[in-house]
Amino acid sequence: MTLVPLSDGQLDALKEISNIGMGHAATALSQLIGQTVHLRVPRITIAEISEMPELVGGAEEVVVGITLQIFGDARGTILLIFPRESAQQLLVRLVGKKPKGLMFDELSTSALKELGNILASAYLSALGSLLHMTLIPSIPLLAYDMAGAVVDNVLIELSQEGDLALMVETEFHGQAPTDEVIRGHFMILPDPRTLDVLLKAGHGG
Repeated sequence: MTLVPLSDGQLDALKEISNIGMGHAATALSQLIGQTVHLRVPRITIAEISEMPELVGGAEEVVVGITLQIFGDARGTILLIFPRESAQQLLVRLVGKKPKGLMFDELSTSALKELGNILASAYLSALGSLLHMTLIPSIPLLAYDMAGAVVDNVLIELSQEGDLALMVETEFHGQAPTDEVIRGHFMILPDPRTLDVLLKAGHGG
């Protein structure tokens, strides 16, 4: 398979779509935790899925990965990856405490899955409205492992059907300027037909 080179216009349009989706997600997240949360999309990358571990800090970086399938008029997978420190900061906001030790308890796991569900649902709702499509996320699955292992598991799930991923780098900001920035990577791994739809939307944008 060959990579499709993207024009600046296509990347700008995809970034705009993602900013709108993340704006919806920020509103939903703010309502969940009772605090204003701002989400920013500093960078959009389209790359081969095999390159993803390096883009999130290296294959051996320990991360929290949240995976959801996309159903409806388009198919694919959403993968949310948070470095361990960012996941812990998120949990302070979600449940009021950091997890003890290296493992996440049932409450922490449920909170992070709910976070993934909210972000994916809001993003897909905005994307679906823009593309006039119905896009529905599945129940989220959570993994706590090295980035390479998390991405490998997703590749097995995909059965290598698509080789490209749209990575939406995301920054979470709290209300106060001094709040620590929480970084996350929001990846859409569409099947080839869905990526083609996104690129046409970008070209037309």
